[in-house]
Amino acid sequence: MRPRVSWMTNADDAILEFFEDHAIALPPAAVAYNIDFSYSHVRNRMRTLADHALLQKADEEKGYYEITDRGIAYLAGELDAKELESNQD
Repeated sequence: MRPRVSWMTNADDAILEFFEDHAIALPPAAVAYNIDFSYSHVRNRMRTLADHALLQKADEEKGYYEITDRGIAYLAGELDAKELESNQD
């Protein structure tokens, strides 16, 4: 079972699952186009996921992100919720 933390939203799971399924780096606009959330929401959530090391910038200049090993571990239910909370800004 995946940990649930206060700062996470339903969009976070959809974003992480999309990256895990496709194993490519993409900008927020491409992710938003392919899931059922607005561009601005996806952009904000991707920044938050990167702040918590679940995503990382693959290309800072172009704004491309990719999933991290920590993001994959989260999806597999291998992270403790306390660990996710402790990285909150």
